[in-house]
Amino acid sequence: MNIRLILHLLSSILLVEGAAMAPSLALALIYGDGDAMAFVNSMVVTIGVALPFRLFAKPKERMLRAREGFLVVSLVWILMSISGALPFIFSGIIPNFIDAFFEAVSGFTTTGASIMTVFDGQPRGVMFWRSFTHWIGGMGVLVLTLALLPTMSARASHLMRAESPGPSLSKIVPKLGDSAKILYIMYGVLTVAQWTLLMLAGLNPYDAAIHAMGTAGTGGFSNYGASIAAFDSALIDAIITFFMVLFGINFALFYRVITGGWRDALRSEELHWYLSIFGGATLLITVMLIPRYESFFTSLRYASFQVATIMSTTGYATADYNLWPVATKMILFILMFMGSCAGSTAGGMKTIRVSILIKQAVQEVRHTFNTRKVQVIRFEGKAIEAKMLHQITVFAFIYIALFLICAFLVSLDGVHDVETNLTASLACISNIGPGLGGVGPVENFAAYSGFSKFVLSLLMLAGRLELYPILMLFHPATWRKS
Repeated sequence: MNIRLILHLLSSILLVEGAAMAPSLALALIYGDGDAMAFVNSMVVTIGVALPFRLFAKPKERMLRAREGFLVVSLVWILMSISGALPFIFSGIIPNFIDAFFEAVSGFTTTGASIMTVFDGQPRGVMFWRSFTHWIGGMGVLVLTLALLPTMSARASHLMRAESPGPSLSKIVPKLGDSAKILYIMYGVLTVAQWTLLMLAGLNPYDAAIHAMGTAGTGGFSNYGASIAAFDSALIDAIITFFMVLFGINFALFYRVITGGWRDALRSEELHWYLSIFGGATLLITVMLIPRYESFFTSLRYASFQVATIMSTTGYATADYNLWPVATKMILFILMFMGSCAGSTAGGMKTIRVSILIKQAVQEVRHTFNTRKVQVIRFEGKAIEAKMLHQITVFAFIYIALFLICAFLVSLDGVHDVETNLTASLACISNIGPGLGGVGPVENFAAYSGFSKFVLSLLMLAGRLELYPILMLFHPATWRKS
């Protein structure tokens, strides 16, 4: 175990986080809400802890092995969340450490689950930081660090593999550092585009920034208790719906479009699955909601937004879908497992895995009728190797097992019903945020005990990091020297 290299990498990333608090500090000074010292103290603690290790933990060997890469990723996200909780604690908005840690984890993992119950009059610098954690975590903490510290790119493949959202790691260009810069440029341009459109739709620059970052990172934190419903605007709903769907698409396809390969991008099989499921679910729920809203277009407005926010795992809300027909809630529950495309900022199991699992199930059914015929599962025009099929099947099993185990653990509180505990667990591992019942769109996670909040925090981290980096923390072999 190369301890010096691990400490060197962890300290580098914490220094980036300390610097990332600067925009929130600037806003705190501009608005004068009394939260500026919370950021000064947070930056001093974060940088003060990280800087000595950065300066003095000089690694003799700079080769990063796979085990060390996964360990660094899991520790980075935990330390980032601890440091990210400091502004909440120092400002007094969330004085309890477990609550503040839960909120920070929810921010960085772009989950959007919250324990906050009061939103009016909160310091704007801290509320900006709360949403800015979505923007940092959406594309990935390590992707941001690679873009800012390109000297890390020589040993970053194991880091990105552990953090990348999907069954495989794909680079846009040969160099990882260049890939990171391209990703963040596209990410930034799309965020600014949405910010501009939201201002044109009537939002002030601050509210527009909060909700653009929440949409880009598919996180869903809002500075209003009613979320997007607070604006009561069909135009704002439409803009956010469009960008939620957009940020659920693999960013590699955006790069293909920019570089002239738009025909290849449009032929993406995963994109077809994603848009087809979105369209089909929206149409079904729209039809079911017509008796409630007495208008096809009003039903379409609310149905499309809610399907987009669940599939993209953003977690915004324009209506209390707890009051919708049971069948519509069942559709949303199924969508909570799925998520969006690999290589996007969304959570969930990812469309590519779900579609391959469906194909595998169909193949097995066909094989029972024709055992002699050799059938190959193809995706994006290529045959899927047996190893990849095995990995996807195992991932799906662990995903469902973790979701059920954690649902049981939080049920020990005895404060919520089965529906609430199941969807709270699912919403956390899929990084969605709100679930059904007591954790629905107009409720929150405040009623859970400290133990349950810690369990759900680990579950959010596991979902964001594709399970294995967090699970490795509990494996004895991870901590052996050799």
